[in-house]
Amino acid sequence: MTEPAAEAEPSYGPSALYTPANLVTIARLLISPLLFGMIADTTATWAAFALWTTLALTDGVDGYLARRHGTTRSGAFLDPLADKVLVLGALFVLVGVDRFWWLPVALIAFREIGISLFRSYYGRLGLAVPATKGAKVKTVVQAFAVGFAICPATADAEWLADTCLWVAVVLTLVTGAQYVLAGRGITTRTGKR
Repeated sequence: MTEPAAEAEPSYGPSALYTPANLVTIARLLISPLLFGMIADTTATWAAFALWTTLALTDGVDGYLARRHGTTRSGAFLDPLADKVLVLGALFVLVGVDRFWWLPVALIAFREIGISLFRSYYGRLGLAVPATKGAKVKTVVQAFAVGFAICPATADAEWLADTCLWVAVVLTLVTGAQYVLAGRGITTRTGKR
């Protein structure tokens, strides 16, 4: 008697939109406004912290699913968008409720928008500018800054979230400069401008 063959994992082509990874990413985008409202209502609550942690950790879930089922162009666009909406939205709300100073958040927003435009420009040239390890660390540190600010156990230790936010600013600016230098190197080697 032969054993039944294991069912193969579905694989999606690069132009697929409705993939498991994209569905997780879209869910993160759709749930983000709920989180922002919770933070605006009462900055530090366990419910907001739990939702923030869940949304931040699901970034790893959609990455895992994308690697398992195949990456897509839509996923390459949606995943960084969801990260930026989630982090920048939470940071802007924390500025709005006077928890964070506007300057570090403005520096982070300026870099994030600038690098998104930069990557879009190179994408139209057919060149990929993949995320660096430093940029991934930067995203984690930004997430910790928000988490420390909205967690009831750490909210009163304002120095903790503020220090983490400034570390995130430094990483944000350094990785932004690395992207620009990498882009120049790509165009020099390929001759595309």
